[in-house]
Amino acid sequence: MPPILQRLQQVSKMMSRRKILLLVLGCTTVSLLIHQGAQLSWYPKLFPLSCPSLKESPPRPKHMTVAFLKTHKTAGTTVQNILFRFAERHNLTVALPHPSCEHQFCYPRNFSAHFVHPATRPPHMLASHLRFDRAELERLMPPGTVYITILREPAAMFESLFSYYNQYCPAFRRVPNASLEAFLRAPEAYYRAGEHFAMFAHNTLAYDLGGDNERSPRHDAAYLAGLIRQVEEVFSLVMIAEYFDESLVLLRRLLAWDLDDVLYAKLNARAASSRLDAIPAALARAARAWNALDAGLYDHFNATFWRRVAHAGRACVEREARELREARQRLLRRCFGNEPVLRPAAQIRTKQLQPWQPSRKVDIMGYDLPGGAAGPATEACLKLAMPEVQYSNYLLRKQKRRGGARARPEPVLDNPPPRPIRSLPRNPQGP
Repeated sequence: MPPILQRLQQVSKMMSRRKILLLVLGCTTVSLLIHQGAQLSWYPKLFPLSCPSLKESPPRPKHMTVAFLKTHKTAGTTVQNILFRFAERHNLTVALPHPSCEHQFCYPRNFSAHFVHPATRPPHMLASHLRFDRAELERLMPPGTVYITILREPAAMFESLFSYYNQYCPAFRRVPNASLEAFLRAPEAYYRAGEHFAMFAHNTLAYDLGGDNERSPRHDAAYLAGLIRQVEEVFSLVMIAEYFDESLVLLRRLLAWDLDDVLYAKLNARAASSRLDAIPAALARAARAWNALDAGLYDHFNATFWRRVAHAGRACVEREARELREARQRLLRRCFGNEPVLRPAAQIRTKQLQPWQPSRKVDIMGYDLPGGAAGPATEACLKLAMPEVQYSNYLLRKQKRRGGARARPEPVLDNPPPRPIRSLPRNPQGP
């Protein structure tokens, strides 16, 4: 008997008192929708994985306390949505900003635990924009919290920042014809350190990580090395936006989550008309030179990322990333139709899925639900594509209704948090 049929037979015996619907998709992947009373498990369990977890005895339980430093224009909104959905499915408390801070923790101010809405304390998870402050976060989050973040190649990130914040950042507003090329030709002519939202125009990654974005590694190499050291002491994983699926595989393994826990829909994406698909080489060099601190951070943690992939087994990670992409496409088709496409906000009928638009010059895309859908599956699809502002507001309302004093989440003593990056072996590996 083929191994997959043997596995199905075993599951059927184990679950004989439950009603099981088996949907065979392809030759090796099986999704289970288990109906037990009124409970519907929408998110499929995918087995067997091509890349089993590292050998552990006994297997680790899922890690439930996570702090995600959501950096700007790095696919952070998609990671945030993954964490929000996981928290909701497991009835975890998510730290959310006080209304006076809107949907960010009073960014660009240094983070303070006072910025957290009292109805969302003490939290298990945190995933909204903030400027990193280690002491304040450790005061808020429970012991054993895993810290993660994500970086993006600085030239591509800067092009996105310039487009997205063009109407908010004074340095960008001063540029004639909103020309990125003109700004990078002479950034000092437009940039004023210290003015409101200046951090979006210079070394934004360094600023988000709590660093001094005015320092230059060309004049102070020790500062960059020190900032890298501080990040490595705290963060167990620095993901890389250009290798998003591979990053999620590492995240899944770090937290002992299932593959279906990290399925996603791409969120907060700009329309093709609002972005440069290919940044000219000279422009990219100028962007990296102006954001040299960010470039140094990215180059270091990109190398660290590939060391971690090598440590996990590169072929194994790549196979699991392919499985993730295939499962994601099935989920998107199931939720948004046979040919799921990102739509302009004006074409999205479902109000809860209409993304916020930063200006009339930038179109942010989103998904819409097919007409007539209803039920638990539709609710899961709604959350999959729900933009940050709507999901944050929804979770805040839900957690306020839950109300009452809650005990501080206790760390799992026999499940120590993953080690920070500095503990990784430093054998050189590259992509």
